[in-house]
Amino acid sequence: MDAGCAGGYLSQILAARGFDVTSIDLPGVEPPEGVQFIAADLNDGLPPLRRRFDYILCADVLEHLRDPLVLLKNCRDALVDGGVFIASLPNSGHAYFRWNILLGRFPQHDRGLFDRTHLHFYTWDGWVELFTRAGFRIDNVVSSGVPIGLALPRWRESIAVRTLERLSFQSARLWKKLFAYQFIVQAVPRPSFVRDHS
Repeated sequence: MDAGCAGGYLSQILAARGFDVTSIDLPGVEPPEGVQFIAADLNDGLPPLRRRFDYILCADVLEHLRDPLVLLKNCRDALVDGGVFIASLPNSGHAYFRWNILLGRFPQHDRGLFDRTHLHFYTWDGWVELFTRAGFRIDNVVSSGVPIGLALPRWRESIAVRTLERLSFQSARLWKKLFAYQFIVQAVPRPSFVRDHS
């Protein structure tokens, strides 16, 4: 399942690789080709589903929801035994974020760490706590660096931008709490949690 699929970019890649994909997003979103699409507002949690899933993907979704805990619990219950939840999560503990707050600024950007549509801002510890409350255990995390080339597309292939990106990605791996732009996590339901049947 691709929960919060937006334009369906990831859904289509997964379908092309042979996965049976169910995508969910708001009514009015253009359904991606080659996948089952369900129109639903994830602020209300998952809609009624006819099956459970081996993998559930939430790419840049949770921080946009009024109560991400609701969706996380629904996703936990929608996984098959042994299923995996995968999410990309912005890091509000990143040095750039901290620097702006230290200077008394809270910018409103169209994307990135200060995306104006983010409703929640979590550091690594905050994400871990949220996932724990939802009954998940994070088994694996990869820290991504700042995609500087996206911010400077004109110079994307320049040596300077590629060098800065490499430094950013290496810094993120060395000190994720301060330099990770995003955390890409794999999580599994904790055995102590009983599946909700309500």
